[in-house]
Amino acid sequence: MDLISFLTNRLKSTKNAEFSRPAIRIAVISVAISIAVMIISVAIVTGFQQEIRDKVGGFAGNIQITSFDFNASYESQPVRLEKREYSQIAQLEGILSIHPVAQKAGIIKTENQLEGIVVKGVGSGYNWDFYAKCLTEGRIPDFDDTAMFADALISRTTADRLHLSLNDPLRVYFVSEGADIPRGRKLRVCGIYESGMEEFDKRYVIANISIVRKLNQWDSLQAGSYEVYIDNLDMLEERNNQVNEVLPSMLRAIPVTELYPHIFDWLTLLDANVYILLILMMIVSAVSMISALLILVMERTGMIGILKAMGAGNRSIQQLFLRLSAAILIRGLIAGNILGIGFCLVQHYFSLIRLPRESYYVSHVPVYINLYHIVFINAGTFALCLLILIIPALLLTRISPIRAIRFD
Repeated sequence: MDLISFLTNRLKSTKNAEFSRPAIRIAVISVAISIAVMIISVAIVTGFQQEIRDKVGGFAGNIQITSFDFNASYESQPVRLEKREYSQIAQLEGILSIHPVAQKAGIIKTENQLEGIVVKGVGSGYNWDFYAKCLTEGRIPDFDDTAMFADALISRTTADRLHLSLNDPLRVYFVSEGADIPRGRKLRVCGIYESGMEEFDKRYVIANISIVRKLNQWDSLQAGSYEVYIDNLDMLEERNNQVNEVLPSMLRAIPVTELYPHIFDWLTLLDANVYILLILMMIVSAVSMISALLILVMERTGMIGILKAMGAGNRSIQQLFLRLSAAILIRGLIAGNILGIGFCLVQHYFSLIRLPRESYYVSHVPVYINLYHIVFINAGTFALCLLILIIPALLLTRISPIRAIRFD
């Protein structure tokens, strides 16, 4: 064992450092709290973004294929994908599924209530994974054309406002272009879902796409748009470009981020807040470590003078105190990781912190633990603190052996 390693171990294990011990404890606590706050903040924001993206994607698909005259209205022009184009898109890398959908505005009439809604028509092979997770009562629709009433999936918001329950009949009226009177359709509530996305919950009723096709006088291959689901949202732009390359000139693919920009712009703002918080917490850690190092140097001034008098170089002494600072920093990192990851696990499994769903789209604080984020936070904090600690370590070169020994 070399001299520097021996002295580092001795200084770490000494119990006589009454002056520096409180400073070291404060530094460890500061680093631990900073690391915990960074891990928790990143986990919450990442979890929140993932939750909202999954919900918006569940409603609208990750990519929508529409005509170029697509607008925000619910009466879109029909589009058609030929079997060859449909097959090419389905076989693209990262594409999970593709489904035809169609929307039409209507009015639900009950005995005492009228409610404007949008019927979203989907086919029997539709991806029901999202709605299955949000289902609170009943079942997923079974699109059997032989049934007396067509199945419909409504939201908890719509059910409460219209006082509807499972298996209740629905009478929905539609106004079609060129028609003198509204056309009615009989539906039956087969299931009730609750996603927390008020923008969608208060608006959409999920039913058979054949209803919309018949009202619009479309054939069985026409749709209002096509929803495409992908395996990785981080590759959304790339997958969208791949789909566009396959489409004919009269159609285009639009990522869900462009369909609902207000939601995704809001999520982007959260990233800026996290970056600011990470910078502040790293500064707190660095300042705490600088304070602890300066106190250690002041307390060991006599030892520094003796080492210099015995021939130790400035670089060796700087290395000694940097190693000691690194040991203190590692203690803080370990404590911070235990605290931060522990909190995230408790929140993930027990959902202790609740949120108003109408304001945040979720009923509890979501967390998502990403190993890459944790490694980055720890490595970044460790590297930044040690880099900044080089500056106060340079003060060791100014200590005179004679004055240091006399000072001691």
